[in-house]
Amino acid sequence: MFSVELIPDAATDAAVRAEWGRLIEAGLPSAGRHEGESNRPHVTLAVREALDPAALAPISALLPVPLELGGTLVFGREGRFVLARAVVMTRKLLDLHRAVAFAAGAAGPRYGNTMPDRWSPHVTLARRLDADGLAHALSVLELRAVDGAAVGLRVWDAGNKRVTTLR
Repeated sequence: MFSVELIPDAATDAAVRAEWGRLIEAGLPSAGRHEGESNRPHVTLAVREALDPAALAPISALLPVPLELGGTLVFGREGRFVLARAVVMTRKLLDLHRAVAFAAGAAGPRYGNTMPDRWSPHVTLARRLDADGLAHALSVLELRAVDGAAVGLRVWDAGNKRVTTLR
C-alpha cells in the first residue's frame, strides 16, 4: 500500500504535535505515540495498492497551498472511533488533490474515499478510541483554528516502510 501525503509547515506541524501531546498526557490514544521516524502530521491525498512516486513529482510544483485546520471530525465503526482535525477545503487544495488522484490512477474499492468528490481531508489526532475515550479526548483538546500552509509532498510505501520525499 502506498499513500500520498501532504506535509504542513513547521507552525502547523507544531500545533498538531501539541494536540497529540495533550492526548498522551491525558492517557489517551494519540497519533503521537507512534515513534517511528516517518510519523508526522500529514493530510492523506491518495491511497493505492501500487504507485510510481515519479509520476507525482511534477505535482509538487503546485505547492505551497494554504492549509487551514478547522474543527474535529470523527470517523467510527463498531464502537471504535478516529478523531481528526478537519482541513478546510479551498480551490487550490481541491486542484492539488485532483492532480494527485489523476496521477495516482484509479483507486480500488478499499481506497475509494480518497477519490475526488469522496475525499474528507483531515489530520489524524487519535485512533481506536471508544465512546468514553472520545468524550475525554474532546474535553482535553484546546482546538483553535490553525492557518498555515502545506509545503511538502511525500509518498509512504507501507510494504517497504520507506518515505519518498517529492518536496
